[in-house]
Amino acid sequence: MRDRVATRVTGRPAALPVTVLILLAVLAGCTSAPEPARAARPAAERWQPEPGTDWQWQLSGRLDTTVDAPVYDIDGFDHGAAEVAGLHRKGRKVICYLSTGAWEEFRPDADDFPAAVLGKSNGWAGERWLDIRRTDVLEPLMEDRIAMCAKKGFDAVEPDNMDGYRNRSGFPLTAAHQLRYNRIVAETAHRHGLAVGLKNDLPQIPQLVGDFDFAVNEQCAQYEECEELSPFVKAGKAVFHVEYELPVARFCAQSRKLRLSSLLKKYELGVWREQCPAAGA
Repeated sequence: MRDRVATRVTGRPAALPVTVLILLAVLAGCTSAPEPARAARPAAERWQPEPGTDWQWQLSGRLDTTVDAPVYDIDGFDHGAAEVAGLHRKGRKVICYLSTGAWEEFRPDADDFPAAVLGKSNGWAGERWLDIRRTDVLEPLMEDRIAMCAKKGFDAVEPDNMDGYRNRSGFPLTAAHQLRYNRIVAETAHRHGLAVGLKNDLPQIPQLVGDFDFAVNEQCAQYEECEELSPFVKAGKAVFHVEYELPVARFCAQSRKLRLSSLLKKYELGVWREQCPAAGA
């Protein structure tokens, strides 16, 4: 657990001997000034995927770099700088998958999360919703994760589980809590020079489309929600979309109309994928 501690000194210190003051002045001169906070990279300098950009989403199994797609979305913990650089040499952009709204017991930083911020299961083994109201605890933890992505050379972040307020998280989360937290995650990614995608959270797209550089969506066709993603496309921002249960014939026509980057994947998100056929095929 990492806490931000603010200290306040009151009262006037006792006078110090002249020799001590001289020594302190010398030491102060030898101490470098603190590094200024890193400013967010201007939007024009960040990667901005355009609507319709093809992609590959692989979160399990051995990474297959032979898939002919200009964008790869891979796990940020499981893959290192060498793999990211290898994809870059092939002309790929690389998105760093992270869970920012749920705790995962199998991550190397799992013990840094205090029990007080861990809620109910999010439906996946070993994962629990986080109390996103506790930004004092979660913001520095997520900063570390996003900084890891930047250090490895990723181009963007896909922060997952960004809609805890719509689920039985174990906490009384509201839409306002989610907006605040999602914006903190986006601002943190931008501060580290990374693009960032809004994962699901369709109801808050109108408020958040300006804060995020693209969207990632699961099953909008199955639940008849894809048109809700149109604000991203209208803003010139890609929507990376997958279906798991519908055949491509059921969603690709609409995806082409809406300019979504759509794939059929299996739930384990391995190498396999099926693209939408070209128009007229």
